[in-house]
Amino acid sequence: MTLGHKLSRAMGLIAFVLALGGAGSAADGGVFNPQTFTLANGMQVVVVPNHRVPVVNHMVWYKVGSADDPPGKSGIAHFLEHLMFKGTKTLASGEFSRRVARNGGRENAFTSTDYTGYFQTVALDRLELVMGMEADRMTNLVLTEEDVRTERLVILEERRQRTDNDPAAILSEHVNAALYVNHPYRNPVIGWEHEIEGLDRQSILSFYRQRYAPNNAILVVSGDITADRLRPLAEKHYGAIPSARTPPRTRPQEPPHRAARAVVLKDARVRQPSWSRSYLAPSYSAGATEHAYPLQVLAQVLGGGATSRLYRSLVVESKLASSAGAYYGAGRLGPSAFSVYASPLPGIGVDVLQKAVEEQLERLLKDGIGGDEVERAKSRMRSRAIYARDSLRAGGRVLGSALAAGRSIEDAEAWPERIGAVTVGEINAAARAVLRDAGSVTGRLLPQDQS
Repeated sequence: MTLGHKLSRAMGLIAFVLALGGAGSAADGGVFNPQTFTLANGMQVVVVPNHRVPVVNHMVWYKVGSADDPPGKSGIAHFLEHLMFKGTKTLASGEFSRRVARNGGRENAFTSTDYTGYFQTVALDRLELVMGMEADRMTNLVLTEEDVRTERLVILEERRQRTDNDPAAILSEHVNAALYVNHPYRNPVIGWEHEIEGLDRQSILSFYRQRYAPNNAILVVSGDITADRLRPLAEKHYGAIPSARTPPRTRPQEPPHRAARAVVLKDARVRQPSWSRSYLAPSYSAGATEHAYPLQVLAQVLGGGATSRLYRSLVVESKLASSAGAYYGAGRLGPSAFSVYASPLPGIGVDVLQKAVEEQLERLLKDGIGGDEVERAKSRMRSRAIYARDSLRAGGRVLGSALAAGRSIEDAEAWPERIGAVTVGEINAAARAVLRDAGSVTGRLLPQDQS
């Protein structure tokens, strides 16, 4: 099992996935042209046909993530993700994974801030097997005190390995906690250690019974399948599960930010210093949503690869940095972040690097973005959508993440068109609205003896 953000970084198409966020209907001229229908119990079903090989990717997305963790119980959504691989009323603990492996399949799961997902990649003739098992654990999970105790140790070790033993991950966690003053995005997906230690069997089962229901889930199957062929299987295995009254996704909201913040971590394990600045930003669903598409293009122009402004200026021309870039994800249900980052070359102070980045940002805000660089950026971004069509898994991830975060299939399918329609004026307006010191957190990762 892996955390959503860790899994996503390993995926070649993730930049596109994060940007996108009636039976048998298909969107004409879209990216994946999915077929969709809804079961009587409220479970939405999405089919992404891809007939290149007789293989399917079966995914169930739940509209619950770490931002839905109850106060004081951070990490419970992720803890439950781990425990879903224990036993049910019909399967012994660990039997789910063993059966997938015996049938030549691969599986995993992930927890993010806004959703939890489970997936299996299997031959087409093994699809019904994994559908039956996934439907079974949607309602029939059995947990013992020993299951919870042993898995807690696994999760605490995961936290130690991925966060506590990595100074960059520690800094990232603290920058995130400073950026979101009130919103639950400030808590790590895996949870805080002391709260993980306090999670008990009854709390986890209560969370499971409230949130894991067909009307709070999305089934996405991509590969050598059609909606007509999938429908009877979906009705047989998932349609028989009754809907449930799930709690609304009511979350604390972020107040206006009126002060710039800085987080500095010094650690003897740091060999490569780094600098970053994150700005509170809107998403597709929260804040000034009209800026979401322009911000994606801005991130590409400013820091999207070797031809971007920051890379050319800091790495190629001034030779101050070994790396530099920008990042923005629009697909969150709540507020997002727009981030710029760089790592200095040996002998270059972080103060010098920060000044150089700030000069580039000031130039951007003063002079704006040029039309030619915008068109080049948009062309590169739309090309990714074309390449994504060839991937067995990309369609399921794009559409599943969009639907689980409150968006529609039409929104995801229209992404290339909407990116293409972004204007220079809209990008400059978004930059002025978001790149404000009062809404920022600056992070510095330094060796123990460096100021």
